[in-house]
Amino acid sequence: MFGKEAIKLVGELDTSEEIKPFNEAIFRQVLEEIQSLYEENSKDVNAITEENPAPKNTLIVRHFAMNRNKRCLLAYLYHRMRRLRQARWELGSILPPEITTNLINPEIQWFQSYNKILATYMRSIGDDGLNITNDIQPPKSLYIEVRCVQDYGKFEFDDGQIVNLKPNTYHLLPRAQCEALIRQGILEHVSS
Repeated sequence: MFGKEAIKLVGELDTSEEIKPFNEAIFRQVLEEIQSLYEENSKDVNAITEENPAPKNTLIVRHFAMNRNKRCLLAYLYHRMRRLRQARWELGSILPPEITTNLINPEIQWFQSYNKILATYMRSIGDDGLNITNDIQPPKSLYIEVRCVQDYGKFEFDDGQIVNLKPNTYHLLPRAQCEALIRQGILEHVSS
């Protein structure tokens, strides 16, 4: 039956949310089926004469089967690219080895190109650039509770307020201004 392998390929996408190894064997089988259907249609079309009209229904069924297979292949590729794009936003610019081992070279090249495009865009925002992948979910509050892990001394905010950051002290600070200190390990976000 036409499209059986293509349906298997698309069915793999529903089994889990992780990026599985690229199924090259079935992908090639679907491509070969498309090629054989095309050749059969081409033969039938070339054999058309006034005495021997083409079996139109057969041509139409083969043509629809080719298009269905193409759509399945494109859906499979698009779905994998979407998962790669999501992994870039969630995991960062370097993918873990358990994902990269499941990718083929064109997917790796696409991921690297996507990284470059995203980095170029982020550098173009504002004077110093803006990392738009930091906070995917909007913050619930502009202030967060933090605990000072290391002795930092006095820290001055943009509005002129000064806070003395000593070890094991708790503070309610503006999120945007203390994120760098959290990344450096000076402050620790206290989850409520």
